[in-house]
Amino acid sequence: MRRILVVDDDPHICQAIGIWLRHHGFRVSVADGGVSGLAALEHTTFDLMIVDVFMPGMQGFQSIGLFHRRAPGVPLIAISGSAFPDPETSAPDFLKIAGRLGATRCLRKPFKPATLLGVIDECLSEAEPHRRHVATLGAVVSALSKSADGTMGDARRS
Repeated sequence: MRRILVVDDDPHICQAIGIWLRHHGFRVSVADGGVSGLAALEHTTFDLMIVDVFMPGMQGFQSIGLFHRRAPGVPLIAISGSAFPDPETSAPDFLKIAGRLGATRCLRKPFKPATLLGVIDECLSEAEPHRRHVATLGAVVSALSKSADGTMGDARRS
């Protein structure tokens, strides 16, 4: 079962996303901000992260950068209700900035649950070859480590 971390300061958003994703077979952890999201990353591995761009305390941009550095192979979806510029002003496109910081995809709130599910599916499908590669490398390292331990044991007995 795939694990998803949702980081958003709005408890209603977290609850709605959590319910929807659990209903579709995901294991969901929720964090109410960047600090608690980082704590969750230290204790659990995730297959995907959903992070709000604007939060009090540790801003979403800072969180996105930190999350991406801690788990560079984990897809991250940046979400925001105010991240797109007004065509009449020269405001920055905050979701593009989130992409430069490591977000794999970006969604503007409000979004339809089916849209989120589609983006999650895309991200997980794209990450799957990397995930399999990492698992294979882990198995090779483990086998080599066991082999080296056995060789060391033989050398000690001689």
